[in-house]
Amino acid sequence: MEKLLCPSMMCADFGDLAGEVSRLEKAGADLFHLDMMDGQFVPNYGMGLQDVEYICSHASIPCDVHMMCLTPGNYVEKLAALGAKLIYIHAEADPHAARTMQKIKDAGAKAGLALNPGTGVAAVEPLLNLADYVLAMTVNPGFAGQKYLPFVDEKLAELAQKKEKYGYKLVIDGACSLQVIARLSRQGVDGFVLGTSALFGKGRSYAEIMPELRAL
Repeated sequence: MEKLLCPSMMCADFGDLAGEVSRLEKAGADLFHLDMMDGQFVPNYGMGLQDVEYICSHASIPCDVHMMCLTPGNYVEKLAALGAKLIYIHAEADPHAARTMQKIKDAGAKAGLALNPGTGVAAVEPLLNLADYVLAMTVNPGFAGQKYLPFVDEKLAELAQKKEKYGYKLVIDGACSLQVIARLSRQGVDGFVLGTSALFGKGRSYAEIMPELRAL
């Protein structure tokens, strides 16, 4: 199974963002992962609409947007118009998640469902019918550099087992170290959001690191 390697662009060098996009694409990135936060759903702020627009306009690979925001339905059509090909909303942030996920599809993007570490599969299973991608958080959302939460393993196994029934791809976000990527890729996880645990700030080129990650 081919891994989806998804650099988290919040970790990129914003002083040379066009160069980062180019270098990551040449190194073999599959998808750029863009975090939007509103300071309410999570206690932090991430990338803005102008960042999404800039990266989408400079990228030749697809971009996703991970909305760690309340009322995500207010933004999905704008994000799709800016070029986002996949939009994740949090089930916990939207009481009308099914409607919002359908709105994403109607806007021409893939619908993604993001789950916090403490959210069980049973609580969101009806929404899996609408999900093209499921993003399982393996740390509490909002900050880079956290430790992997081992209790999510059981949920990942359940989500991997249900992939065929519902037809989604399973991606994890948070503390994606080399060891985590190697272990979970053998257990049915399709994609990995790459931050400081495996890709950024390593003092080595992306062209060296990315093929090593793909080979795990």
